[in-house]
Amino acid sequence: MSSPADPDVADAVAAQNVNAEKVDVLPSQANDEPSVPPAGGNEEAAAAAAATVAVTAEGSAPPTTAAAAGPAPDVPGVVAVEQEPKTPVKTPFTAPLPVSQPGECAPLTADQDTKYASVLAAVSAWTAVPISSAKNATTASITDEERLFLSRECLLRYLRASKWNAADAQKRLLGTLTWRREYGVLEHTPEYIGVENETGKQVILGYDNASRPCLYLLPQKQNTPRTDRQVQHLVFMLERMIDLMVPGQETLSLLVNFKDSGSSTPNVGQGRHVLNILQNHYPERLGRAFVINVPWAVWGFFKLITPFIDPLTRNKMKFNEDLRQHAPPKQLMSGFGGDVDFEYDHAIYWPALVKLAEARRAEYRDRWVKGGKRIGEFEGYLRGRGDKSLSEVEGAQQALPDSSEKIPEVVPVGEALKVSAE
Repeated sequence: MSSPADPDVADAVAAQNVNAEKVDVLPSQANDEPSVPPAGGNEEAAAAAAATVAVTAEGSAPPTTAAAAGPAPDVPGVVAVEQEPKTPVKTPFTAPLPVSQPGECAPLTADQDTKYASVLAAVSAWTAVPISSAKNATTASITDEERLFLSRECLLRYLRASKWNAADAQKRLLGTLTWRREYGVLEHTPEYIGVENETGKQVILGYDNASRPCLYLLPQKQNTPRTDRQVQHLVFMLERMIDLMVPGQETLSLLVNFKDSGSSTPNVGQGRHVLNILQNHYPERLGRAFVINVPWAVWGFFKLITPFIDPLTRNKMKFNEDLRQHAPPKQLMSGFGGDVDFEYDHAIYWPALVKLAEARRAEYRDRWVKGGKRIGEFEGYLRGRGDKSLSEVEGAQQALPDSSEKIPEVVPVGEALKVSAE
């Protein structure tokens, strides 16, 4: 699955790093009312938006170039210095800006800690997982990848999504492991999925103010007929966003721009299918969802799909807001009101994204192996924040039995416990 090193990709990354320092930050501007695009339509993006949930109106600030340096051209004996044209960004940003920081989080209560301990004990005892969701399906041994999936923060996400019902959280966790096998999440290669993204209809680029990775959905760039691979494409991109998350942040931002995408009615069945995947198998992953330039037909679609959306998820939807207030302009696409002049070149962007995500995933897994391949490992440790591993914390407790030290409350930045950074 690894992509070979490509000098064009390297040059694009270098140019991007230079450009990041050249872009001026524009003052915040209010948004106009949403426009109504011409007929055309894309149910895949609408389904993803409604299911993972998003919608909002376009930011009005266009990208700009920095003012030319040097004295004015009418100064005697001095020639004005002309600004070099800015090279478009073509690869993902590798990290959030310093101004982007995850929100603080509260520790678990005694009752929540007890319920977490019960779920951890239960899943740690799993030795096999069903190979499908069929009744009486055969089982196969639990894999290292599945054990790695069951981090402390993962268990807490499912507990929060289950309203702290430990038995329900265990059932949902087993259901997700089964679904991942049956759906083939790890089998959808970049080569197989890449066809779907040849026009750049989905782009992972930058981080918002809370250091959430941002996924842009651009339905006007739809390039394929409706097939199962469209939904697999969305799942693939969600997995890559998780790979690129920074320590202390476990949620993502979704940004959808329906401008010029058309006004045909999206498919409700596909929307409910995507919604089922996101709510059941990626719980507590959506941090914010923004949608702009929504056609009237898509508004109708949202009304149809809304009853199936969890109320907490609906509250994360933001419509027609100034997106410069939610993401640093230097990491926000110009089409969404930011300063980033992004140009999608599949031959450059796709291998760069794949290579970056694979490198982060390898580092994550290597730390897990070094920590003892533990179920319930801390994601802060796995993501390289410098935290102690679960085994190190337990070893320290055993060495100091009378100490008040306990498993640190590294509760992830989940929406149920989070003190918002916005």
